Amino acid sequence: MAEDDPLNFVTTNRFYVEMDGSLSASFSECSGIDVTIDKETYSEGGVNHQQRIFLKQAKFGDLTLKRGMTNDLTFWDWLNQTLEQGKPERRSINILVFNQAGETMQAWTLIGAVPVGWKTPSLQADSTSVAVEELVLSYEGLKVVADQGGGGAETKQTRDELGYFG
Repeated sequence: MAEDDPLNFVTTNRFYVEMDGSLSASFSECSGIDVTIDKETYSEGGVNHQQRIFLKQAKFGDLTLKRGMTNDLTFWDWLNQTLEQGKPERRSINILVFNQAGETMQAWTLIGAVPVGWKTPSLQADSTSVAVEELVLSYEGLKVVADQGGGGAETKQTRDELGYFG
């Protein structure tokens, strides 16, 4: 386990993506994990030096994953299931980030993730670059934990009686 050391940093090139607890694929890029909390400000009469802030709903950005194209159709099959059946299968996605020693520093769990986009690469006859496919996921919640020790982040989330992930 990594200790609380301010010099024990993470670089952007050391990460893995897990889907439902198993290593999914080697992605070259992962972006879009963010949360924004809407707010409403209110100014009280006669109080001119401050304002009240009321927090509202949280909004999560879409995750974009990019990888070199292979013959593995796992992500297309997941998206196609939604297209054909109209009922998306929600999954937990873990993004594990590592320090230079290979220790897991943080695990970001996307709760209730569903595919909302898939893009094939542009094909060019005069190019020799790697064909990169893109998968876009929306998610219902986010959990961040530190020091999972090499995997072991959340794998399955269950819904409560109101339909929310617990």
